Amino acid sequence: MSQPSYPTPDLDRSGVLNQIIASIAAEELGLSHIINAEGEKLQFILGTLPGLTGGAATIEDALNANENIRSTLDHLASNQMMLSSKLASALAAPSSTGPVGPTGPTGPTGPATGLAGPTGATGAQGVIGATGADGATGPTGPTGPTGAAGPLGATGATGILGITGATGPTGATGPTGTTGPAGATGPTGPTGATGADGPVGPTGANGSGGATGATGATGPTGPTGPTGAPGPNPTATAGFAANTTGSSINIALGGTNLPLPNAQLLSADITAGSGNTVFTVNTAGRYRISYHVNTTASLLMGTRLVINGVNNAASAISPVISLSNFSNEIEVNLGAGSTISLQMYPALVVGVAVLISGGAGASLMILRLS
Repeated sequence: MSQPSYPTPDLDRSGVLNQIIASIAAEELGLSHIINAEGEKLQFILGTLPGLTGGAATIEDALNANENIRSTLDHLASNQMMLSSKLASALAAPSSTGPVGPTGPTGPTGPATGLAGPTGATGAQGVIGATGADGATGPTGPTGPTGAAGPLGATGATGILGITGATGPTGATGPTGTTGPAGATGPTGPTGATGADGPVGPTGANGSGGATGATGATGPTGPTGPTGAPGPNPTATAGFAANTTGSSINIALGGTNLPLPNAQLLSADITAGSGNTVFTVNTAGRYRISYHVNTTASLLMGTRLVINGVNNAASAISPVISLSNFSNEIEVNLGAGSTISLQMYPALVVGVAVLISGGAGASLMILRLS
């Protein structure tokens, strides 16, 4: 841009004011060129200037350029405020000073509020500045109250039996008691003479046993006798059933029988009901019955066997804390046609028990002993 030139004739007051206003206009023109140049600088760095490319500018380059442009625009804004003040003063100054004329009539009052000018176009969004450093970490807050105690964990496995301690010394032998006196032996009578054989009298009383004679030679082994008929086999009646599908069981207030549809191995005289919850034993005898129940979470539930519709007290586990694993074993006499069920019941309130899957969530073993 070329430097402006101004004529230098003798100027009167009106001419001086005109020159001041013209210089302000020239400065405004110069400021517009500077603003345009700063905008093209930013376009060049961002690669958006038509006909030119600024290369691959880094974020740091863009941030540095943005800071430089912002500083320049701050100075231009200050200069613009100064020029605005100069222009207002020049426009307010009279071109010539004459005698004060009479006060003219007061003109009509204009509207209280002038019309609002049109809203200027929104400028382009500036480059986002760099993120400031993280502030210092605040002081640690007070420690919260201790949470409620969690449920008691499952009982761990029994530890290895320790080494037996050394045997202590043998205590002193107590004194031997006094032996009582032996009774006197009566005299042996003389052997009488053998009389003539009289008639055979009645059989007399058995005499005392004589001394045992020497053992005779072993006689030959006799022929093997025929095999006897097979005796009763107590273990011929046996049954096993399990639940390995991870069933969710709604436990009713009076108890709920657990279904055991998997891994069933039942002898011919043990049958399973339609829901696989009731098993019928058709051979009378003494039986050993055991069960296991494993859930996915600790529950305040109990387990028991129900035999012939009656809860068996010896088989019940009724905990006072939540458990995940239940097991028990009983022996009981059963008549033919007896029924057996494995049941869970609520210790306090009803709920849902979820049996583990992929393993024995629940199992029942029935074995006849005799």
